[in-house]
Amino acid sequence: MRFLLSQRVERRWFAANAVRRDRAGQARRPGLLSLLVLAMFVLGAGRCWASAALLMEEPFGEFGAFNPTGHAAVYLDRVCADTPTHLRMCGPGEHGVVISRYHKVHGDDWLAMPLIPYLYAVDRMQDVPTAMTEPLEVELREKYWREHLQELAPAEEDGSAPGGEWIQLVGSSYDRKIHGFEVETTTEQDERLVALFNDRRNVSHFNLFFHNCADFSRVVLNTYFPGAVHRSFVADVGMMTPKQAAKSLMKYSAKHPELKLTTFVIEQVPGSLPRSHNVDGVEESLVRSKKYIVPMVVLTPHIAMVAAAGYLTGGRMKLPKDAPVFEISDEVTSPAVAVTRADTAVVALAAAGN
Repeated sequence: MRFLLSQRVERRWFAANAVRRDRAGQARRPGLLSLLVLAMFVLGAGRCWASAALLMEEPFGEFGAFNPTGHAAVYLDRVCADTPTHLRMCGPGEHGVVISRYHKVHGDDWLAMPLIPYLYAVDRMQDVPTAMTEPLEVELREKYWREHLQELAPAEEDGSAPGGEWIQLVGSSYDRKIHGFEVETTTEQDERLVALFNDRRNVSHFNLFFHNCADFSRVVLNTYFPGAVHRSFVADVGMMTPKQAAKSLMKYSAKHPELKLTTFVIEQVPGSLPRSHNVDGVEESLVRSKKYIVPMVVLTPHIAMVAAAGYLTGGRMKLPKDAPVFEISDEVTSPAVAVTRADTAVVALAAAGN
């Protein structure tokens, strides 16, 4: 997300210098020192402001009510994809990919989708509707499927879109709110991940308990930062969950401030679709849900006590308040905090040019 800011900073800096005039009223060109400072900043932004972001996605619908742990994915702003199963480094103007593990989609272990289609089922931000209805959601997903995804999800005999879980690949923000936890990465780390995932076998072995989407996010983030994300046997009885992945990453980042953890939210698109629910861990979902905890207290009070103790000692997590809203434009993809960094850098560059 952050490396795209360099383009905005560069344009602002040159615009500021273009209007500078000396005392005689003649236009003055930027000095060599200023240009060197700008080049160092832009190159530094490309190296230091790239990032990986864990996406903790809220549950929705009937399955979300039954299993409120939600979905996990990883957004890589400097990694793109030739196809959903082959990664590469991004070129200018590209927004990166969201990579995750899915159940019964083309028999692949992981799939990578461009950011904008993943969130909104369209290729361009100007095509994103301001309000969503169920018929429109189906229409946008099927249109994107016809243009891009028929190899992953072959059509039915009559040519219509198939059923199945391929719909999770596009339009995620129509169904749910997403919480992001972003840490900085380097070019070398991104290139290593691309080479590693392109070289390994991409064959599905999905398992809800031990090889789920949160497990895959754990693998991706630990490729960047070994040991950063781990299971919790106290709060989740060993099952990897999106919330545990977020908690692990936050704790790891607190010990490694050089990662510069920031948080953001991607709001669910307004409309008539039901709103998504809060993300819970395993024991948290048992303790906080009356339909689970009441029968447990009556029938197996000792198990209810263990679940409550696990939740109280390791299952709670407070999401950051007032996290900036993540927005995408043609020029910049960034939380507001990153824009503030860019504006500060512009001031520093302008001062260096005087």
